[in-house]
Amino acid sequence: MARVLVDSPLPQLDQLLDYRVPDRLAPSAVPGVRVRVPLRSGGRIAQGWIVELADRSEFRGELSEVEGVVGDVPLLTPELWRLARAAADRAAGNASDILRLAIPARYVRAEKAWLADPGDPGPLPERPAPFAQYEPGRLERGLAGGERMALIADARPVRLASGTWVGVWAATLATAAAHVLADDRSAVLAVPDYRDQEQLQAALAEVVDPRRILRTDARQTGQERYRAFLDSTGDAARVVVGNRSTVYAPAARLGLIAVYDDGDPLHAEPLAPGVHARDAALIRQEQSDAALVFLGHSRSVEVQRLVGLGWVHEVPLRRGIRPRIVLTEQQPAAASGGARIPSTAWRDAQEAVAQGPVLVQVARPGHTPMLVCDRCREPARCTACGGAIVVSRAGGGPACTLCGTSAAGWSCPVCESTALRAAVVGASRTAEELGRAFPRSRVVVSDGDRPILRVGPEPQLVVATRGAEPVADGGYRAVLLLDGERMLLRESLRVAEDCLRWWSDAAALAAPGAPVHLVGVGGALGTALATWSQPGWAAGELETRRALRFPPAVRMASVSSSPERLARALERIGAIDGVDVLGPVPAEEGLERAIVRFGYGAGAEVAAALKAEAIRAATERRRPVAGRRPGRPPTLRVRMDDPDLP
Repeated sequence: MARVLVDSPLPQLDQLLDYRVPDRLAPSAVPGVRVRVPLRSGGRIAQGWIVELADRSEFRGELSEVEGVVGDVPLLTPELWRLARAAADRAAGNASDILRLAIPARYVRAEKAWLADPGDPGPLPERPAPFAQYEPGRLERGLAGGERMALIADARPVRLASGTWVGVWAATLATAAAHVLADDRSAVLAVPDYRDQEQLQAALAEVVDPRRILRTDARQTGQERYRAFLDSTGDAARVVVGNRSTVYAPAARLGLIAVYDDGDPLHAEPLAPGVHARDAALIRQEQSDAALVFLGHSRSVEVQRLVGLGWVHEVPLRRGIRPRIVLTEQQPAAASGGARIPSTAWRDAQEAVAQGPVLVQVARPGHTPMLVCDRCREPARCTACGGAIVVSRAGGGPACTLCGTSAAGWSCPVCESTALRAAVVGASRTAEELGRAFPRSRVVVSDGDRPILRVGPEPQLVVATRGAEPVADGGYRAVLLLDGERMLLRESLRVAEDCLRWWSDAAALAAPGAPVHLVGVGGALGTALATWSQPGWAAGELETRRALRFPPAVRMASVSSSPERLARALERIGAIDGVDVLGPVPAEEGLERAIVRFGYGAGAEVAAALKAEAIRAATERRRPVAGRRPGRPPTLRVRMDDPDLP
């Protein structure tokens, strides 16, 4: 008898169902394989996973038979099942949704090739040199002892033996992976996107045999990703590198889990049940006793909370390079042609561009994406639909980005002024201004539509949107961080934390001693960047949120449903100690949404209660109305730790 988890988004099917294994399938129906099983409703056939085999079932009726086995390789390892189950329970979701993210689609040709020749993983590396930036032996002891550690990365680029320039953070993670791999243990390294992955893979190639390195990312073909997953299920120790779903990758004798820049929103999973890579890594570390490393140039408030509790141990830099930050909040702008750059930053850029590349970070791509009132700086909104009013590069005057309505005759609802001005000048417009101001310099634009990974050491101006800054050979001779005050206008609880992270990552691309100008931002946030004391700022931010009962001092969940169903759900969870409810407020399609706020100690109880309400809503049957077709039962949508909450 097989206990099967059916691959279904229905919450009522998020349990192990018993099926009889026919004699013809007994040799291949082993735990971990994908199978086809019947569902009694409508005679459908669904896929699922054999989690375990048992001698008897508690069900007293006749069991249905397993229809067939899909594939010859057990893909669902016991470790992956425990991780998926625990992560789904914490998020009030389905384990099958997590397994759908963790296990790639099957490719028969790749599977047969792997079974015929699993390949030679190559030799284990020699133990690499000690970590020079931290206390001697500190990281080595933490890696060997399965410790949870938070590190601030050395903020400078470094040249590898191959001639490739990468951030020191990549070399640090590669060295940590080589340390555990030398002990025949695996490492799982999660980074936000392919730009970071390229740097990390280049650093790993210096200390680890390339046959021991496995990629898992969306740029691979389906067959390549499936083959990498098959390789990771083997007995050889590997280094698995990829994005947020990499934290679920199977790995023999796991010795290290590392998450770089965990505050980056790309680590937040948008698909249900929405488990953040940081949370999945924490769960997996606790289950496996592997070492866990959070590394970045800035620190998220979530990790700072864990440091404050003593759950994660801070490992300070000993000999790190700190960027030379210059705050230009009170400095006057340059003369005409200065592209809103203060005079000191303008002079440094002029001197630096004669020696090498200069980075100019801007808030947004495009030409002039946003307009505001010239008098009171109220964002200009369309009177027809409320969309943002912008100026198109093609001309034609200001118009709405959503409905295209012209802004002719617009007046400010606050001060009644009719004059508009650009609030944020995009990368293209900035490149044009700098091109006129530096007629003899090459101007390069890097944004989401035109990403550039690397630039050479020759003189040039690189205008990049936040997060799209290329790595420069030898580092940038100067860095200008523009639009700081405009970045802080975004309506989000995390706007200051995000800005500090964006600026810190860009400053870390500067050559040692090169000036980094933060334009228009001062106060505690500017001081934190200038003194390179991001953990101290995160600690202060955490205390502010704790006083206001905002995440991550507490946890929050968003719950959406029809008014009647939502009221019943809130009534049931309201009895749990430490729970308070904000709302409900109207949402889309006649639904209402409420925010449930609770402490970490009540998390398991709240998640279980919300999951029970979701099952009750999904299985509820409405009494049919004469003359009408029966409607769908009211759904209840739950998102624990919703990143979209303001």
